[in-house]
Amino acid sequence: MARRRMTEADADDLPRYFVWVRGLEGPEPQKWMAMDFGVGDWKRPLVLAFLALPEDERHLSLSMLARRYPPPRVET
Repeated sequence: MARRRMTEADADDLPRYFVWVRGLEGPEPQKWMAMDFGVGDWKRPLVLAFLALPEDERHLSLSMLARRYPPPRVET
């Protein structure tokens, strides 16, 4: 299958942030469209670290980003 070129509209649809959140078994990576912490900031304590992704990294897989940007140290 041929890979089509990404347009500016496609780039706008990709997640803009790489986020490490507090998971049940330690830090878990996620990709977010916006840093919207929700009503009453209920998500804020779950966020361990975040990074605004450059446009050329927004298409990368979650596992690739997790290798490139390792999880923060979390005290247990």
